[in-house]
Amino acid sequence: MLFSDPIFLFCFLPIVLTLHSLLPTQWRNIVLLAASLFFYAWGEGAHMLVMLVSIGINYRLGVKLAAAGNERSRRFLMKLAIAFNLGMLVVFKYTNFLFVSAVGACGIELAEKYTPSIHLPIGISFFTFQALSYVIDVYRRQVEPQQRLGDLALYIASFPQLIAGPIVRYSDVQKQIAKRIVNFHQFRHGIERFIVGLGKKMIIANAAAEIADAAFALNAHQLSSGDAWIGAFAYAIQIYFDFSGYSDMAIGIGLMLGFRFAENFNYPYIAMSVTEFWRRWHISLSTWFRDYLYIPLGGNRQGQVRTYVNLMIVFLLCGLWHGASWTFVLWGALHGMFLIVERIGFSRVLNRLGLLAHTYTMLTVLFAWVLFRADTVSQAAAFMQAMLGVAGNWQLHHSVNLVMTRYHVTVLCIAVAAATPIGPLAVDRLRQLIEKKPRLGEVLRPTFELTQLAGISLQFAWCVCLVFSSTYNPFIYFRF
Repeated sequence: MLFSDPIFLFCFLPIVLTLHSLLPTQWRNIVLLAASLFFYAWGEGAHMLVMLVSIGINYRLGVKLAAAGNERSRRFLMKLAIAFNLGMLVVFKYTNFLFVSAVGACGIELAEKYTPSIHLPIGISFFTFQALSYVIDVYRRQVEPQQRLGDLALYIASFPQLIAGPIVRYSDVQKQIAKRIVNFHQFRHGIERFIVGLGKKMIIANAAAEIADAAFALNAHQLSSGDAWIGAFAYAIQIYFDFSGYSDMAIGIGLMLGFRFAENFNYPYIAMSVTEFWRRWHISLSTWFRDYLYIPLGGNRQGQVRTYVNLMIVFLLCGLWHGASWTFVLWGALHGMFLIVERIGFSRVLNRLGLLAHTYTMLTVLFAWVLFRADTVSQAAAFMQAMLGVAGNWQLHHSVNLVMTRYHVTVLCIAVAAATPIGPLAVDRLRQLIEKKPRLGEVLRPTFELTQLAGISLQFAWCVCLVFSSTYNPFIYFRF
């Protein structure tokens, strides 16, 4: 069940919100946990046991850590927690990859029927990292262990951010799990935020995905430079608006339920360096790696060389976190390399380049997205060669031309504008004007609020039309 499915929009979510609003406070967590487990079981069935085992083990480890009488026992339990959580991730996500890579390194040809096939539970990377951060924070004595199994289960399994993030810290929602209040303003803001996210997904991301899929479906002999650039650009639009759209929907649902989740994206495509890009992109993941891997490795406190090594380790693992493929590893390595180059001194050059710095950043990110989207390293290499002009042909393949309708071109243009803070800044300036000039505000405020309501209503209507009329609704997080 996806956030953009009709059954979620018009059945599951309204029922959950109604029950959560009407039932007594002491029943809210029970209802929300039951709904979250149902939501996950809808798509995963018996594989939900993986998440339940994770919840149970991490609950016991948290309690044991708090009760441990000496530092030696606490360290043992912490190592056990890390081994369990990462071990579970390796078994379910990386067994196939490690097996095929090892066999390939030995020069052995492997028939597909002999390749191990292990089901990848949806969202395992997200709920494993949430569980691991909880146990680590308990070990560091930054949070008190949760004594109620149901409340910890709600933290790990809560359906708004379960399958696509953001990665929520226990310390951020601990008090909200115990007690939360939803007022009209917050609920209304949650609805608006959810609709904005739904629009990003249904209107922009899905349209861009059709172009990207058509381009990446071409083989190396069919691929032109035009196909490669259009495909890479469309995928950059798709992944940003799909991922940030799901984060917006998660944040919106959280607000409607009384939770306040941290922002996960901050207009990453306006970044003037790769370093700045990672301060704006998937913030919950980058801060997770910073706090639980980069700093424990020594961060930048042990000299320049060690800092560069730490950065590369973090980004290699960040790439691998996203998917069990060499393309993801190379994607992480590419970002790590450019971060190191900027730290060495290139950032000072970028500060003097102005708009050229933005061009450099977007080209770097765009080429890296090719690795992220490609199924194999050879396909990514062919794409990059075509982008660099090796193909020597800018005419689009007919399959790409078929999906490059006026509608798609219009949506891509809207996406470029929506990837910048121009709209929100204009709205904020208008709000400030209304507040500073009361008389003018009396005239403009009703029109302003009515326009906002009309805009969000039209966007929702557009999304509903797409939900019921389109059979194309890709979910890109199965690999995560």
